[in-house]
Amino acid sequence: MMNRKIKALVSYRFEQVDESLDAARILLEQNLTRSSVNRSYYAMFYAVLALLITRKQETSKHSGAILLFDKEFVKKGMFEREFSRWLHDAFDLRQRSDYAAQVQVSKEEASQMLAQAKAFVAGVKSKLMEE
Repeated sequence: MMNRKIKALVSYRFEQVDESLDAARILLEQNLTRSSVNRSYYAMFYAVLALLITRKQETSKHSGAILLFDKEFVKKGMFEREFSRWLHDAFDLRQRSDYAAQVQVSKEEASQMLAQAKAFVAGVKSKLMEE
């Protein structure tokens, strides 16, 4: 059972999730694929942070959040390995599209990432509803 403070933090993270998904969709519609990828990844990242809050674990580092997600949720069977792959792929593409020179992201790649982010978030929300 989550206490009031944890519920408030989880709720805040899901506001960030929903805003990021909306932004990713709008950016994709405008063919701003790199920015769409960024927001899709952040939707997943914020969902992971919400999960970690329920375990009283926090990290500000993306690599730390991904590591904890794999360790605490995927390896323990709460999520399929596919969720880990989606998160790792999203992180890698976001890193390349934000920081590498001359990286192009196709509309298909950005669209696929948005679909995976939506599925990832739905899975996280479902698990949190079970608790």
